[in-house]
Amino acid sequence: MDVVEMAARVKAASLQLQGVSSQIKAGALLSIAEAINRNRKIIKEANAEDIICSEKEEIAAPLLKRLRFDDRKIDAVLDGIKSLAGFDDPVGRTLLATHLDEGLELYKVTCPIGVIGIIFESRPDALVQISALCLKSGNGVLLKGGAEAALTNRVLAGIIVSASEEAGIPHGWLQLLETRGDVAEMLKLDAYIDLIIPRGSNEFVKYIMNNSNIPVLGHAAGICHCFVDKSADIAMAVSITVDSKTQYVAVCNALETLLVHRDIAARFMPAVKSALDEKGVELVGCPETQALIGVKPAAEEDWGTEYLDYKLSIRVVSDVGEAIDHINKYGSHHTDAIVTADPENAARFLEYVDSADVFVNASTRFSDGYVFGLGAEVGISTSKIHARGPVGLEGLVIYKYKLLGNGHIIDDYAKKKKTFEHKPLKKEFSL
Repeated sequence: MDVVEMAARVKAASLQLQGVSSQIKAGALLSIAEAINRNRKIIKEANAEDIICSEKEEIAAPLLKRLRFDDRKIDAVLDGIKSLAGFDDPVGRTLLATHLDEGLELYKVTCPIGVIGIIFESRPDALVQISALCLKSGNGVLLKGGAEAALTNRVLAGIIVSASEEAGIPHGWLQLLETRGDVAEMLKLDAYIDLIIPRGSNEFVKYIMNNSNIPVLGHAAGICHCFVDKSADIAMAVSITVDSKTQYVAVCNALETLLVHRDIAARFMPAVKSALDEKGVELVGCPETQALIGVKPAAEEDWGTEYLDYKLSIRVVSDVGEAIDHINKYGSHHTDAIVTADPENAARFLEYVDSADVFVNASTRFSDGYVFGLGAEVGISTSKIHARGPVGLEGLVIYKYKLLGNGHIIDDYAKKKKTFEHKPLKKEFSL
């Protein structure tokens, strides 16, 4: 089956899926969770083969880390699926109800987007999360994972399709693409695909954005910052910095640049360097940083680099305003944090940092759909369209306007025989 035929099948299935009941969707998700748990051995064997092949090909360490799908990651995706099954259905919610005139009512009601194309690298857990979110939100999905995870993705997709279709989900709602050439074909299919969500490197995401007429939702890079204000508790600031940078270095919400207020730098820098040295983090810094802790010099390009590795750039700034300016200039509008005891500086940071996620006294690693209570996420968006930040169920639905009349015609209003009342209605849509 070629890519066009696969996309056509997903499109047809998506039109049926948008009307599937909440109960059937929830039951299908639980069936998927049970099937994945039952087939752990097969999944891990496939993943072990993928890892062996990837190690032989010497793929980058961050990708290799993302590729590993062990019991801990399986448990995490199962928890996510089960949580998602219990969520309210995002489809069919009334966002707005307006009484236009006697017998004429307008409703704005959520509905699925349609067909979602997901292109991602390495992470098999992403395949499971994305599939579950698309099913719950009533969307068909075309998945293209990285070649390094081919065997794991094939096994997982097979399990998900079998379990969901047996539970009543329309046949063909999920299709797995496997070759690099499939991506190029996929990007042309604006007649079938309504939205593309890419997950991967900066260059990879930019390529997708520049080579398709299909709307793209996602982020090109995760250049995340932490600003340590002059009023910060040093122990707290060290803990947040270390967690943000090292808890998992190969993810988009990991810290890449640390900004430090000049008034606290002499006390904070030695403490954070000692803690980061223990984790094996390579540090580069501005001249003031170098004078305080003797690190290598940071080049201009370091401020705009997503390392995804044990490396961190550090810069001393004069105040919260300079920190905000640096973040808005060099950042990727992803996730940025401030450590401070000053509520005015915290408020200023939250207001003026132009990022999807802005935190006070918390690690950047909290930028995650599961952590936010979204069940899971299909990715993190730095776009300013219908979804921003971690994209869960709410980011996978759109809306339609439903008008209920009783023989109403616009000519009556054009000729002033009738007038619109435009009164809000406090009721859910129903026929």
